[in-house]
Formats: sequence, C-alpha cells, structure tokens
Amino acid sequence: MITSMTGFGAAEGTVGASRVSVEIRAVNHRFFNPAIKLPGRMAVWEGEVREALRKRFSRGHVSLSARIARDGDRTLAINEERVASYIQQLRTLKDRWGLAGDIDIATVMRLPDAIGSGDDDSAEITEGSADELLAIVHDAANGLDAMRSTEGARISDFLHEHLRIIELALARIRERAPGRLVEQHKRLQTSVAELAGSVAVDPQRLAQEIAILADRMDISEELNRFGAHIAAFRAALDEKAGSGVGKRLGFLIQEMLREVKTTGSKANDAAILTDVVGIKEELERLREQSENVE
Repeated sequence: MITSMTGFGAAEGTVGASRVSVEIRAVNHRFFNPAIKLPGRMAVWEGEVREALRKRFSRGHVSLSARIARDGDRTLAINEERVASYIQQLRTLKDRWGLAGDIDIATVMRLPDAIGSGDDDSAEITEGSADELLAIVHDAANGLDAMRSTEGARISDFLHEHLRIIELALARIRERAPGRLVEQHKRLQTSVAELAGSVAVDPQRLAQEIAILADRMDISEELNRFGAHIAAFRAALDEKAGSGVGKRLGFLIQEMLREVKTTGSKANDAAILTDVVGIKEELERLREQSENVE
C-alpha cells in the first residue's frame, strides 16, 4: 500500500555511556531531502545517518535531531566564570553612571546562563560507536514508518473514493455523447434548410459535412484513454511496493486532466460541460492528496 511522506518517530537508546534520544520528522518534498542535526562528537557520524535515512525513505523532507542526556540525576551547577563576568560588568556600570544600590546575588543569578545543567545536550560522548547511534535511528524510523503507513491508508481511501466520483461522471458523459451527436445532426439539417430556402441542397454534400462534424465532436478516444489512466492509477494505489508511486500518480493526473480538457473542448453540450467541470475539480483534489504520497 502507498505511504504518506508526513510523519513523526522517536526513540531512545545508549551510545557508549550516554543516553541518546532521536526524533525524526518528515513532510512532503519532490525528492529525498534530509536535514540532520547531531550534537558533539556524534556529528562525525552524519554520513552514516544520512545513508541510513536514504535507504529507508525515497522522497520527502526528513529532519533528524539527536539529543544527549547522561544517565543518572541531572545536577544544577553555577557557572562561576559567567557569574564573575556579570559582577564585574555590573560594578563597572554602577561606577560609570553613579548608580545607587548593591549588587545582590539574587539579581546576578537571574541573568542568562548563570545556572546551568551539569548534564545537557552539549555533553560530549567519549565512548560509543556509529552502530549504536544507527540502531536508535532505525527505531525512530520504524515509528515514522508506522505513522506514514497509517496516513497512507487514509490517503488511499480518499483517492479511491474520488476516483469513483470521476468514473460516475465519465459514465454520464459516455451515455450522453451519442444523443448529443444526433441532436447536432438534426440541428444542422434544420439550419441548412432554413438558410437554403427554396434552393436545392446536395444531400451527399450535407451528409459529408455532418460526418466531418461528427468526427470533430467524437470523444470516444478521450474517454477510453481516460478510463485506461484510471485503471493505471488504481493499480498504482494497490501495489504492495509503494516507493515512487507519488510521482506516477502525479503523471497520471496530468494525463487525465489533458483528456478531460479535450473532451470539454469537443463537447458543445451543457450537460457534458457540467460533468467536465466536476471532473476537473475532483482531479485537483486528487493532485493535492497525491503530492503527499511517497
């Protein structure tokens, strides 16, 4: 079944002595477009992570971020170097501008980064391997895959439903098409008789003109090709291997739009034109949804 390009997955594991969490987010994109953010020494494994994502996902903007939190209790620590700098700057300002009041510890501690965590995302990994990180990446990718499959099933249901709406409109056009040719035939005969008056009209020439008109208004080939495109569209939706399906669906929608435009230009009939407009609207809905298919 088809899969969506939108989803989220997260996983945690250990790399060396550190606890690492990985989050992967994906949205639709014409091509595979990864964005990877790895902290500390893990940045040297970006190539391995990128290749692992490329093997899992063929299309979409895939953003991966990793965070480090060492095992054990997280402790707060005063950044003495920063606090000393704050105090020195405050004293300088006080002397320069003749400010009143004392510099108290509460004021200094409220300044940015005066107090920090001893175990934060900037912590360096001193042990571990790329394989350990990749195992966490694959777990997060599995979660992303599950969400993309669920969303893909919803999109598939939507596309099948609107394909049926299009098929009903095509059936009405196919049923209407022969009657419209008969009406045009009678209308042309009436118009020629009114214009000719008492002048004799060559019946063979009239039949020839009617045949030319019928050929110009014939939409059977367009309807047959449209039906073939729908069959190919439905077959693509039901394939077990969904990789690259989105591009194929986009191409088939373009071809269906071309056929319905030609049908509309040949229609010369209000009822058929109404269905042509409806089909164009449905094709736009198909296009919007298929753009999110991998």
